[in-house]
Amino acid sequence: MINAKSILGGIALSVAVATSSLAAGVEYNATSTGLALQGYDPVAYFTDGEPTKGNWKITTSYDDATYRFASEENKIAFEKNPEAYIPAYGGYCAFGAAMGFKFDGDPTYWKIVDDVLYLNLSKDIQERWEGDIPGFVERADVNWEDIEDKTPEELQAQ
Repeated sequence: MINAKSILGGIALSVAVATSSLAAGVEYNATSTGLALQGYDPVAYFTDGEPTKGNWKITTSYDDATYRFASEENKIAFEKNPEAYIPAYGGYCAFGAAMGFKFDGDPTYWKIVDDVLYLNLSKDIQERWEGDIPGFVERADVNWEDIEDKTPEELQAQ
């Protein structure tokens, strides 16, 4: 069995800085200005198969977060069905959610599984997550019900 405290303890220092970028709502990982995915285009993961920076001139808002897009076509696709493109767990790290925490998801460490975009905190964390994606997704889905409305700081203080 994985000991969450020991695994997460090694990354606590880098996470302390990372969790400070929370927007108005706690269920979405965004900068203090409300920018989601650090400005990466959520649709491009699905259409281009890679993280692509969005254009600051091509934006839309969804659930109090601002999303940027590389093209007007991607913006239109997102606006038609945002739930198809937003990352799981509000853009927080999928492995962290499986452990019951909220850590910033890095848009460059991603994977699409069953048409859902998942982000992870770092390369090492993503490699651990990839060791049992179905199991970690199942745990994160269950945990998300309890942690969605809590701040990262509240979860770390437990």
